[in-house]
Amino acid sequence: MSVSLLLPIELRMIDLETVSSAIERPPGERWVGVGSSDLTDARLAGIQAVERALTGRDASLLLVFCSDSYELEPLLDGINDRSGGVPLIGCSTAGEIATDGPADATIVVAALGGDGFSVTTAAAEHASVRLREAGAEVGGCFADLPPRAHGALLILSDGLAGDQQEIVRGAYGVLGADIPLVGGCAGDDLKMKRTYQFHGTRVLTDAVVGAALGSDAPLGIGVRHGWRKVGEPMVVTGSDGNRVCQLDDEPALDVYLKRLDAPPSASEDAAAFTRFALTHPLGLDRRSGEEHVRFIAEADFEERTLICIAEVPQGGITWLMEGDEQSVLDASDAACRDALASLEGREPLGFLAFDCIARRGVLGEPGIRREVERIVGHAHGAPVAGFYTYGEIARTRGISGFHNETLVVLAVS
Repeated sequence: MSVSLLLPIELRMIDLETVSSAIERPPGERWVGVGSSDLTDARLAGIQAVERALTGRDASLLLVFCSDSYELEPLLDGINDRSGGVPLIGCSTAGEIATDGPADATIVVAALGGDGFSVTTAAAEHASVRLREAGAEVGGCFADLPPRAHGALLILSDGLAGDQQEIVRGAYGVLGADIPLVGGCAGDDLKMKRTYQFHGTRVLTDAVVGAALGSDAPLGIGVRHGWRKVGEPMVVTGSDGNRVCQLDDEPALDVYLKRLDAPPSASEDAAAFTRFALTHPLGLDRRSGEEHVRFIAEADFEERTLICIAEVPQGGITWLMEGDEQSVLDASDAACRDALASLEGREPLGFLAFDCIARRGVLGEPGIRREVERIVGHAHGAPVAGFYTYGEIARTRGISGFHNETLVVLAVS
C-alpha cells in the first residue's frame, strides 16, 4: 500500500495539483508560490497551505503567517514534514492576506525557490529585555549568506516586546546602510496578550526571527501610510521610551481624549480605548524629513499616559492624525508603485504585504477586500501573501525604519 493512500482524500487531491504545477515550471526557474488554508485541524491546515505554496522545485524559504487560534506546534510539524525541512520563519497575526483576499483564523504560506536565491535564517529570544541585541543577532545571519547582486533582511518580531525601533537599530548596526530591512510585527488578533514567532520547527514568543535573502534579480520596497494631520501640533513634554507622559505639559491621555472628543467608553475601558486609538494615531517628524506614524496600543488610566508600540522622543513635535478609506487606498497604490519602481522593469514574481491592523480599522471589511484587490492588481498576476501587523519594518535609507499604521510591500523579481 502506498503512503498516499493513508492520507485523506482532500490531501491526495492537493498532492496531484501541486505536482502538476511544479512540472510545468522549467528546471531552475525562479518562482514564488502562495498557499492558504482555513481547515480547522492545525496539522492538516499547515499541510494544505504549504502544498499549495510549493509550486516549483528547490524551495529556498517558507514564510508562515497564521492565526494564533491554531495549535501552533502541530501546524509547524505538518508544514515541515511536507516541505522536507525548507528554511522557515513566520509569526502569528491580526489577520492574514493572500491572493484571494484578506481572512481571519487561517494560515498563509509563501515559498520562494529556483535558481538565483540564497537564504540564511536566525532567531533571537528574550527580545523584550535586549531589543537592540536581538536585532543585531538576527542581522548577523547575513554574514553566512552567499553573495548575490541584491539582498534584504526580512524581520518578524514580537509586536508587544517594546520599542521596535531598537530592533531596527540593532540590525542596522550590523548591516549598515547597504542592506534594506523589511517585515512586520506579529499580532494576536488584538488581544494584546502574547504573540508568536516561528523559526524552523520551533514556536517562540518574545523573539525576533529573520531571513537574510540574497537574489540575482532586484527586490523592491514600498512604504506609505495615508494619514492626515488633525489640529495643531503639540510638544512631547514628557516621555519615557514608548510611553508618552505629557503633551504640552498636561497628562497625555487627557489631552488625547479631549482633542479627539473621544466617546466615554474610551476613557474608562481598555478594550474600547484600543479600538478607538486604532484609527487615531500620533504623527512624528523625523530628522530625515520623513513623517512617521505611531500606533497607540493602550492607555494607562491611573498614570494618564499613552503607550505606543515604539519610541516617542521627549521634546519632539507630534500631532493627531486621521484617515479615510480613499486616503488609505491611495497610499496602498503608492506603496505598490514604489515597490515595482525598484525592479528595473522586471515583472514581479510575488508580493509580500505587511499591513497595519489599524488601517484595517479604517477600511472595514469591504475596504480591506478592495485594498487586497488593488495590491493583487499591481502584482500583475503574481501571488500575494502577508498579514495584518502590530507594526511594520521598512528601512531603505537612514537609520529609521520602524513604522505604524502603514502598508509595507516587498516586490520580488
